[in-house]
Amino acid sequence: MIMGYSLTPDVTTGSLSISNQSTGNPGLSMVSLGGGDVVSQSFPLYLEGTLALSRYDPTFASATGTGATPLPVRWNSISGTGGIGWNFPLTERLKLRPIFNFSLGHVESDLSLAGRVLQQRSGREFEFLQRGRLNALGLGGSVMIDYEDYRPEREIDAEFRYTNIVLQSFHSSQAVEGRASAQSTSLWLRQRTPTGFTVFDRPLRSVVELAHTQFLSDLRGALGFQWLSSVGAGVEVDASKYDIFVSRLRIMGRYQFGDNVRGWSIGVAVSF
Repeated sequence: MIMGYSLTPDVTTGSLSISNQSTGNPGLSMVSLGGGDVVSQSFPLYLEGTLALSRYDPTFASATGTGATPLPVRWNSISGTGGIGWNFPLTERLKLRPIFNFSLGHVESDLSLAGRVLQQRSGREFEFLQRGRLNALGLGGSVMIDYEDYRPEREIDAEFRYTNIVLQSFHSSQAVEGRASAQSTSLWLRQRTPTGFTVFDRPLRSVVELAHTQFLSDLRGALGFQWLSSVGAGVEVDASKYDIFVSRLRIMGRYQFGDNVRGWSIGVAVSF
């Protein structure tokens, strides 16, 4: 389920860190790098990809004669997701985009010592904590409605997306075999407006952004929230006039909120 939060490009979960209130340490840290675009206007094949890393720190309590001893265990996961789709124009600015998604992930604990302590105190074999591994394969798809309205005085992008990817374990430790359904709906809005200043002989744009994601199925409430929203603002530099690797650079500050969570993030995006 943790892996399911970062399978597709999403502003609300692109960088997520939740603190453990009892210790002050992050109980969950998640970061991802992702994006997508069409090959060309004449050949509207859509390709997307996301690479995500997460570190989850659940705490087990081992009962003793005088109380409970907290035993932290850290699970590290890496996942990569790809998507292949096609743009079907509905109007000049509105497109329907079905996407086939596939994902591959791996989870492993780095605290074998904690597993041995738990086994000694409980008499049980915590195989996954000692040397266990979880491999997961995900297959599913998304449906996106994409709106683009580009004019000299402002540019507007809007996307509504439904995603359903089922993750299934394979060649994994028996203790953690299973499956999870990663379903979500998301709405993303962005407007870029020239500021009147120029950088690299191109207008410097101000950017405002809104995003909202509703988590469904197994993801709903798994981390204590059912939805996340983001409000952001920033600037975008256009370097397309010059023959350099990056054509646009965008820096965004975002405030994120949802059930029981509040926070902020800094995001950097580039266009090639």
